[in-house]
Amino acid sequence: MNSVPVTTWSLEQNSPGDLLPAAAPEGDAVRIVRAEVPSPEFSRFLYASVGGDIHWIDRLDWSHARWREYLARPGVETWVAYDHGTPAGYVELDAKGDGVVEIAYFGLLPAFRGRRIGGHLLSYGTARAWDLAERWPGLPPTKRVWVHTCSKDGEFALANYQRRGFALFDTEVALERAAATPGPWPGAFTE
Repeated sequence: MNSVPVTTWSLEQNSPGDLLPAAAPEGDAVRIVRAEVPSPEFSRFLYASVGGDIHWIDRLDWSHARWREYLARPGVETWVAYDHGTPAGYVELDAKGDGVVEIAYFGLLPAFRGRRIGGHLLSYGTARAWDLAERWPGLPPTKRVWVHTCSKDGEFALANYQRRGFALFDTEVALERAAATPGPWPGAFTE
């Protein structure tokens, strides 16, 4: 069984003023909308479609009930970017308590990468992390937004976070078992 080194970078913002927004794509074709009704089917579709070619596998075995339970937690939000009405990517926020919000997942479906949507979606999602408590009575105001990315993610992921004002606070390197990319369905990225 082969192992590969994987570098994981953890980044943070400690003030809404740290956010350096990207420009929105020109025109009105890209919209970002909150998926307000928790939907395990839709969330799993986003997860598998965005992460299928970059080794997102930790949630592939989640049951419908586990997805439903997770999505129903206060402070968990899914914001979806649509390009001409088609889901292009998403950002998932997860309130961790004590004013800390994690950007749990962020990314674009492969067909939408490199089209200047990612910086805009990350900017929008980070701003929603900062004002999360306004939508969730009982949650404390956000004091910190953090995220991690790794060398398996898209080649521009780390730079995108840094351009949006996230500061690196930890780097780890670990060996992980080499595995084929699962794709949203078997063979999706080998055609």
